[in-house]
Amino acid sequence: MTIWVDADACPKVVKEILCRAANRTQTPLVFVANQRIPVPPSPYIRSVVVSSGFDVADAEIVNRCEAGDLVITSDIPLASEVIAKQGHVISSRGEVLTQANIGERLNIRDFMDTMRASGEHTRGPAPLNQRDRQQFANALDSYLAKR
Repeated sequence: MTIWVDADACPKVVKEILCRAANRTQTPLVFVANQRIPVPPSPYIRSVVVSSGFDVADAEIVNRCEAGDLVITSDIPLASEVIAKQGHVISSRGEVLTQANIGERLNIRDFMDTMRASGEHTRGPAPLNQRDRQQFANALDSYLAKR
């Protein structure tokens, strides 16, 4: 089992939590981004740099992840593709995305895209707060404990 991270938009604090967990559980952790992501020296942690472009990192994660792998992303279309491959997904806010809830999340995402395309001004997500960080750490620990 490998943990794949959509690292371009992953908050620094989430990356730190992931690195500590990977070392503690000796789980392979791979950050995928279109730029170099500094990682601590560890036999379990590495970074993969992909070329720039729309969804290039997402495509790399989908191509490399296997059934049972965990992907950390807040990108709903990427999450949907990972779930279709029997992978597991946790958002950077600790939301566990599954076959049962991904359809609803895709619908909400598409609706918001339509709103923005029609000129509606929508706000982005709120900054990550302490509760979000704790929820992420709890979801990750729960997942790793089951493995």
